[in-house]
Amino acid sequence: MTTLADLAPLLERQFLRFGRETPMDGLLLSLAREPSGLIRSVYRPSFCLVVQGAKVSMLGSNAFRYRAGDGLIASLDVPVTARITQGTPDAPYLALSLAIPPQEVATLLAEQAEALDAAPGVEALGVGRADPALFDPLRRLLELLDNPRDRPVLEPLVRREIVWRLLQGSLAPLLRQIGAKDSQTARVARACAFIRAHHAEPLRVADLARLAGMSVSGFHRHFKAATTLSPVQFQKQVRLQEARRRLMAAEEVASVGYAVGYESASQFSRDYRRLFGAPPGRDGAAIRARLVPEPALP
Repeated sequence: MTTLADLAPLLERQFLRFGRETPMDGLLLSLAREPSGLIRSVYRPSFCLVVQGAKVSMLGSNAFRYRAGDGLIASLDVPVTARITQGTPDAPYLALSLAIPPQEVATLLAEQAEALDAAPGVEALGVGRADPALFDPLRRLLELLDNPRDRPVLEPLVRREIVWRLLQGSLAPLLRQIGAKDSQTARVARACAFIRAHHAEPLRVADLARLAGMSVSGFHRHFKAATTLSPVQFQKQVRLQEARRRLMAAEEVASVGYAVGYESASQFSRDYRRLFGAPPGRDGAAIRARLVPEPALP
């Protein structure tokens, strides 16, 4: 049976080969040889496994601490502030994150309706010990990076097995909310995904509430309970995260603000500095100057 000790060198090798983003859609790898500063990110619906080291993710005032062998489920797009707390040159922080499309969960929920009832409520993040039965399919998924000819046939099967194993473990209630289309979490998730896809466009909360199938007041309440932000604040976070990604690619500061939806360059600069602690031009240059990219999170 595969262990964390087996996964660690394989994950490190693939990170050194591909970096954060792998050729597999939604599979991200992380490696850090020392504790990190604050890392701001917007998580997608996903599963993250810490293979070595430790990390803390903050959603509002709620801290989610996880270490080697722990997994985290994000049930919707949500802004998180995180920090890697344990990692050394000899034993670096190692983690992988795998996006989980709601339809994959919904298919298994439909096939196993009696055993996998959808959980009520709105929860964005959850942490728990990962079932060791997950380690075998995760190892096979990482090994498929070495065998591109096998991927079209085997990757969907391995991904399905991973979701199935997750649905049998301690994080299953949170995962079920991703696939249950009528749960409050799924309704808020639709709105979050829409904001993320249309972040540069003007935001109409009434349209989002209609998309979620809720009243405006109910939508506001459930959205903030899940994300700790109002829809307008959430859109601002998404815009600024996208701006930082563009700046890392050396795009011009003047064009980036407008590209992500800002009409005022000065307002863009103020909001960016407030979130990331430095003006956009200086922050982008500092990130590009680093030899090792900022560790990725789910």
